[in-house]
Amino acid sequence: MKHVISSDTLSVALDSQGGSFTSIKAFGREYLWQGDPSVWSGQAPICFPICGGLRDGRAVTEAGVDIELPRHGFARKQDFRFVECGVDHATLELVDSSETLAGYPFPFKLTASYLVKGNVLSVTYAVTNAGKQGMPFFIGGHPGFRCPLDEGERFEDYIVQFEVPETETVPFAVVDTGLIDVEHRSEGPQCGSELELSHDLFEYSETIYDRLQSRSVRLVKRGEDKGVRITFPDLPYLIIWSKPAGDFVAIEPWGGLSTCSDEDDVFERKRGCLIAQPGETVERGFTIEVM
Repeated sequence: MKHVISSDTLSVALDSQGGSFTSIKAFGREYLWQGDPSVWSGQAPICFPICGGLRDGRAVTEAGVDIELPRHGFARKQDFRFVECGVDHATLELVDSSETLAGYPFPFKLTASYLVKGNVLSVTYAVTNAGKQGMPFFIGGHPGFRCPLDEGERFEDYIVQFEVPETETVPFAVVDTGLIDVEHRSEGPQCGSELELSHDLFEYSETIYDRLQSRSVRLVKRGEDKGVRITFPDLPYLIIWSKPAGDFVAIEPWGGLSTCSDEDDVFERKRGCLIAQPGETVERGFTIEVM
């Protein structure tokens, strides 16, 4: 099922398959990557109940319960249910099933709520523990934006601007395993608060900001206020990713990371792990402002 929410400025298309948005239109242009299976078929998947990957796809809880999850979890492959559809807002819901419980043995309810106001899309993920024991989990967004936005422009015409200068080093992504080497670090590719985009930047892998100070970033054409601003006050990590052949940039606010080199395989010990107590609902989210 599909549904479109809109304001006077913004139109956002939602799809129950994956529970996320498939189009962001404003000012006569499309801002969201429209997908190309030969490059990247995703658009804005929800990462739940993990962000990134586990070592060998497996972990264990402190209580000794086995967990087996694919990269970014299973929510992005599931069929959500619309529980509210308004002109400017909508909410989709996913609950546990025999399929999800097989690899992640925790009853849950995940809702993804979307609200448009003016030129801003607000995204709120609410995770409820429907079980009788503490539920460890991670949540995050993975939106990919068209870059360049208009014909006649180049990928290299665009930059990512951080809210404040970012001076911390960044870890290495281990391409063979999908995990993160936090013990061997390098200078970030940005210069102060500005990251110049080029396809060469993504020849090897994504850039992982695990010591991020900024709580918002802009993807804009250099010298113009044309692009998007992503604000994520309660999600501590940011991934910036593309592919050499892709005319998109994914700007991903995450609540956790792939298993890191200094971590064991106990799920609760992973960076950023949230614990929802029985009956508790935990909310996280971000906004996308189009310009």
